[in-house]
Amino acid sequence: MPNILLCTLGASWAVIPEAYAFLAPDKLPLYLNHPEQTQLLALKDQYQLQPPDEIWVCTTQGQQTQTSLQTLKAWIDCLPNAPQLRIWQAAQTDQLATQQECAAIRELIVRACLKAHDHASGGQVVLSLAGGRKTMSADMQWAGSLFGCQALLHVISADKLPDELRFAQPATLARTLSADLAQLIMPLIAGQTSRSDLLDISVDGVGPIKTEDYPLDLPAPNQIGLFADTDHRLSQELGKREKASSRLFGNYLLDISRTESHENWRSLYRLPPRRIDQLRTTMLGEKDRQWLLELPKADLHRHLGGCLSLDDQRRVAEAIWQNLTAAERDQALAHCQKLLQQPRWPWNWPKFLKCNSQRSHNTAALLLHASEEQLQENLWQVTEPRVGLKDQHPAGFSAYERPGELSGSALLYHPAAIQPYAQAIAQQAIDEGLAYVELRGSPQKYDPADGLAFLKQFHQALTSLPNPTNIQFRFIVIADRRAEEADLQKTIDMAVQAKRELPDFVVGLDMAGDESRTQPEKIAHLFTPAFAACLPITIHAGEGEAAESIWQAAYHLHADRIGHGLTLNDNENLAQRFRDRNICLELCPSSNREVVGFFDAKFPETEEMPVYPLLALWQKGLPLTLCSDNPGISQTSLADEYLAAARMTDFRLSQWDALAMIKQGFVHAFIPGQEKEKLLKDIDAKLYELLITA
Repeated sequence: MPNILLCTLGASWAVIPEAYAFLAPDKLPLYLNHPEQTQLLALKDQYQLQPPDEIWVCTTQGQQTQTSLQTLKAWIDCLPNAPQLRIWQAAQTDQLATQQECAAIRELIVRACLKAHDHASGGQVVLSLAGGRKTMSADMQWAGSLFGCQALLHVISADKLPDELRFAQPATLARTLSADLAQLIMPLIAGQTSRSDLLDISVDGVGPIKTEDYPLDLPAPNQIGLFADTDHRLSQELGKREKASSRLFGNYLLDISRTESHENWRSLYRLPPRRIDQLRTTMLGEKDRQWLLELPKADLHRHLGGCLSLDDQRRVAEAIWQNLTAAERDQALAHCQKLLQQPRWPWNWPKFLKCNSQRSHNTAALLLHASEEQLQENLWQVTEPRVGLKDQHPAGFSAYERPGELSGSALLYHPAAIQPYAQAIAQQAIDEGLAYVELRGSPQKYDPADGLAFLKQFHQALTSLPNPTNIQFRFIVIADRRAEEADLQKTIDMAVQAKRELPDFVVGLDMAGDESRTQPEKIAHLFTPAFAACLPITIHAGEGEAAESIWQAAYHLHADRIGHGLTLNDNENLAQRFRDRNICLELCPSSNREVVGFFDAKFPETEEMPVYPLLALWQKGLPLTLCSDNPGISQTSLADEYLAAARMTDFRLSQWDALAMIKQGFVHAFIPGQEKEKLLKDIDAKLYELLITA
């Protein structure tokens, strides 16, 4: 990454050493005795200017120029560790007395500026406005306004210079000047410019400005290259773009909108076109994990019972253990002794924990006294490979749930678990870069006597925690399809009451469980109180079941969102209906792979499995967002779900797609419109700040 000083040259060669010495005081201490040396160094540091590795010179072919070039080369020879000198002369130019000569030098300057940025490849480009005729300085300033530069550098000298400077010898400007001579020269910074967005859009069939389209051969160091281009294509193209700038940007955004199936964040369309194109053409991959973690995100489908990692489960278990009496601990340990003595536990061990009505005590004993190897074996390894478990494992869907058997209600049944559980949830959200989280769970299982009381306690635990990033937590009550009708009705009524008493926390109702157990049309009447209370509805449907299950959820239960909905494309009319009604799908790639089975390049066992339907749904314009489902069970995070989605779509999801899917998460949050609008604007602003500086 060389740093380049781009200059013009006329009769006075001295301006180039004077500019170089300002940028490289350690290599050429020309101004060491300057009365304002301290201020000059401060100015250099203010613009973070680095010493040039190369000096590029654009000039004419006149006799005066030839003399200046010979002296400039002699000066370079005087310097230890001299920068490389590259020189171009515009053919058939001398005093720039004709329009043709001016056009030729202008074309050379803009091509050299374009070439410098490409050659520097991230290094600094500084443009010198000193040297040559005024028209050359104006051309250099124009090039800087379009291609950008670290600094526009000028050098001012006194009106009547002594002959020692006026007719300076190379050796004079290769060493420290005396104070009386140095004070006659003053380097100045005229500004710093950024690359113009006009360079990065297509205009009337001409694509973004690229070096290869406007070639300029690079002369060997200390050699002179002849620039003989006569068509002035780059100058003309730049002039055309400047004149039509407003129309060009409008056309650029129009072209983007024609190819998009989903509108992205408003502020992203204000990014420079080059940055937009980068986001649209950069496919998501493992390299983007940190980037994804830093983006503020919304998770709309995160089960409270399946959130915690094994380490977090153990911390919650410790809180329970500390609240047990010695007798209760002894009893729990004695009850679990058989399991603790076995590397692999019998399949029905979760029922064994419940048998003496002290499930949370037994769970804590097992979490704290079983070895890491025992827990890993019996929670995860016993069901490996964890792909397509619903159909490929004898236990079916319960094989997927196995890693969650020591979490959720197994812990939350004990009041001492609530605070540390909430703390783990909050820290998890901070670590994952979440800005909005809709947890979902079954309070009636955590406190069978009074689910609403549990919700109040859990809400209090969450709100009492420090929240440095202002994450918003909401809760969706789950009704279980497998429950008896009376129990279902009780859960729905509790959800409606919870919405009344905790309006800023409880935001919706879900129905989960085996889709084959109960048809929505047979229980739709139970949802009438939820409909009457205008409680938003999300339904687990289409997770390995036919599209009919999704249709039932949408038409009989009036779902605002669908959890999973993987088979929606099997019914084209229904898919169109979802798009028309703006019903959002909550896709969870990792759990979908584990439960249903889809191809994922990271897992060889999935090679023959079907392609994940995400891309087909997305390209149809269907509202969808990615969620984590059970991050503790699947050992994932929301950022990792985007990476899983990338793998499962053969790396055909771009960063731009990811940002649009993140937006869908906020757009379809179950919060009032006025709150949602404010949240969207806040996240929009944060994303712009993150992406404009990337």
